[in-house]
Amino acid sequence: MAAVPHSEFRAPRSGRVYLVGAGPGDVGLLTLRAVECLHEADFVLYDYLAPPRALDFARPEAERFHVTRFPGNHAERWPHVVAKVLEEARKGKVVVHLKGGDPSVFGRGTEEAEALRAAGIPYEIVPGVTAAFAAGACAEIPLTHRTCSSAIALVTGHEDPGKGESMLDWDALARFPGTLAVYMGVTQLGHIAQELLSRGMAPDTPAALVYKASTGDQRTITAELGELEEAVRRAGVGRPSLLLIGPAVALKPAQSWFEALPLAGMRVLVTRPKAQALPLVRKLELLGAVPVVLPAIEAREPADWGPADAAVDRLRAGGYDWLAFTSANGVTAFFNRLKALGRDARVIGRAQLAAIGPATAAALTDHHLIPDLVPTADLRSETLAELLVERCRGGRVLLAQATQGRELLRERLVAAATVDVAPVYEQAAAVDSASDVFDRLRRGEIDVVTLTSPNVATAFLAACDESVRQRLRDGSTRLMVNSDRLAEMLKKDGYPAVTSPDPTSDGLIEALTALRARPGEPGA
Repeated sequence: MAAVPHSEFRAPRSGRVYLVGAGPGDVGLLTLRAVECLHEADFVLYDYLAPPRALDFARPEAERFHVTRFPGNHAERWPHVVAKVLEEARKGKVVVHLKGGDPSVFGRGTEEAEALRAAGIPYEIVPGVTAAFAAGACAEIPLTHRTCSSAIALVTGHEDPGKGESMLDWDALARFPGTLAVYMGVTQLGHIAQELLSRGMAPDTPAALVYKASTGDQRTITAELGELEEAVRRAGVGRPSLLLIGPAVALKPAQSWFEALPLAGMRVLVTRPKAQALPLVRKLELLGAVPVVLPAIEAREPADWGPADAAVDRLRAGGYDWLAFTSANGVTAFFNRLKALGRDARVIGRAQLAAIGPATAAALTDHHLIPDLVPTADLRSETLAELLVERCRGGRVLLAQATQGRELLRERLVAAATVDVAPVYEQAAAVDSASDVFDRLRRGEIDVVTLTSPNVATAFLAACDESVRQRLRDGSTRLMVNSDRLAEMLKKDGYPAVTSPDPTSDGLIEALTALRARPGEPGA
């Protein structure tokens, strides 16, 4: 999904609320309007079923507040939710209440709008893709079909207990000429089936339960209605699930297009810094994987900007023939520093630009600069050094890199040119040791861990306890790396690793796909 520039959608400073449908789980199913609202938000309150990845579209400074921070169980939190939305809006903030699915389909959007209207706070209801539509598309179960389903009914499987008696007409639902889509019904599956069967629906009516529709965790259990409860119990799935009942369910193919994605269900831990991780995460999602993000390091400003600022002054004066970048982080840090100094890309002047690979080159193009030299294969410092040495003999080269950057490129270049280093960022361990990701690793719920640099690997492994390290050593959880050098480093410490064909995201994807294709491998 293309990002919308933050600055284009800033609302006036008066309070305003957006009740936003976040869709069924896949962040790609957010509407453009939902993304616009998230870009505006000062405060985002998000529900249990809202995809956490949707928060990536909010501004970094926007406050994020999960509904589980309120006391009580789900039903008891509703008054707190409304009160919090009103409180933040009265402070003059732009508030987004991010709700799974569609706010008006069993989402209490109307009740929330009534409270906002009574308080005189302007609001907008932004529709979202509801779970039934996602389940139908991703499980390839037609909700309507000209031969067997002339209608669809959206039904709640969990009515408000305060109503006293059910408002559902079970006799009419048992005779319904189409597909029943039952929300929040997995815990009431036996009761729902019994109500329909006792009112005349045939026990062999095709039925399906779709778990976590549109995500890599999606599972679809199909059976005749009279046998579905037992089939679901054996499958061991729970919430969130959607129940589909009717003749059209029988038209589901043995494997839907979504279930046939090459990485369907593979659980992949991405340890890159978050900003760098997101493009890989989205590629994994589109291939059916379940990416889990746990940044192992983060890029920070260097403790001393003096050397970098002095190099910028020399660059501005025409003192360099080449400016070389060894990472996308370096590009971002360099241009952030130029901005802080009140300067822009014009300081580069006559210097030519070198980038270590496509990702670094893409970071330069984000600043409307096209590099003069980018290796097209074997994307390592050694390759960049070899190509650059041929072009910079007798000249002067500036390397913009991390304070802990490899010395190899500088060492290779000094034989041919004068080389200066501008430390524009430093890398620091950033692993959240309290993250539940480590519990998932201990339970074997992660299939593959990706490591993309020695610093990332060192920080990640230092945060692992012995039980996790043992799973990595014996291959129960696989390690995947993006260079032979890193694979050799891990091998010395007893960690076997699969190496991708090249260090790019596409190389990692290719290696993961090959791993999935091997019988008996994790996630297969």
